[in-house]
Amino acid sequence: MFKLLNVVLLSILVSSCSIVDSWVYKINKQQGNITEQKQVDKLEIGMTKEQVKFVMGTPMAVDSFDLDRWDYIYTYKPGHGEVNRNNLTIYFEDNKLVKIDGEALRKKPAVEEGDDNN
Repeated sequence: MFKLLNVVLLSILVSSCSIVDSWVYKINKQQGNITEQKQVDKLEIGMTKEQVKFVMGTPMAVDSFDLDRWDYIYTYKPGHGEVNRNNLTIYFEDNKLVKIDGEALRKKPAVEEGDDNN
């Protein structure tokens, strides 16, 4: 009887750990380049690498085998919640910007001034 009681108590204690986990403070973590839409809007095809670096900052990753590809990667993980990622890839040819690809290009519809329908 005493062994059974110990097993039941141990089971209850172990299963309660998942409940306690939501009460524990966990720090928010952000890593990488924060890429804002206003920065991306300033990019233009034909800009040099130096001009892009001035607008966007230093890229998070530069492929050592392809120096004409820059990756701006941003990750935000709240203490309790899902991870949010934002990747922006910029391609160059002959030191000129030729292509921009990634989630940062998904623009939200802008509300024009004087549009009071909202």
